[in-house]
Amino acid sequence: MGLLRFFSYGLAYALILLVSGCGTPAERGAATQADLDATAAAATATPRFQGGEKIKITVYNEPSLSGDYDIDPNGVISLPLAGTVRAVGLTQVQLEQELAKKFRTEYLRNPRVTVAILQYRPVYIVGEVEKQGEYPYKSGLNVLTAMAMAGGGGYRANRNYVLIQHFGEKGMKEYPQTATTMVLPGDLIKVPERYF
Repeated sequence: MGLLRFFSYGLAYALILLVSGCGTPAERGAATQADLDATAAAATATPRFQGGEKIKITVYNEPSLSGDYDIDPNGVISLPLAGTVRAVGLTQVQLEQELAKKFRTEYLRNPRVTVAILQYRPVYIVGEVEKQGEYPYKSGLNVLTAMAMAGGGGYRANRNYVLIQHFGEKGMKEYPQTATTMVLPGDLIKVPERYF
């Protein structure tokens, strides 16, 4: 009788796990149409700099001020002679104007500055993929191409949705596993396991 009770408890526990994995999309934190639209808009909008990115600054006729710089996690760049400049949240044009103003006040009469992004914040892909890890972000990246970079979904991978946490968000939401689901710099993408 003890063995029968053990198996019945085990079966009940397995059923609870199975049912909990099959909840409605709302119970799993599914992305709304507004979330999908906002992500697509952010993917095609003029990029704004984030911490963890690498940029190239060119100050014409000033090779000592030109070079490759990292935007630190606090969102600032440390520059020779000009000190620190806050870059996070600025567009390329805004940062060029800010740097020209900073160099003009500190060092040069009429600086001409250009900024180019060398490397966006990477994306992280975990879960049921062949090669979990950190991958470089490229403009136009979507969920399917991100999964392909990680070697594709494994045999236990869910084929309908992925979980994504955008940079700066607290939790993950379900997004459809389609080519129209865009990925943003700094995203954490988890390919969950399918339950049956």
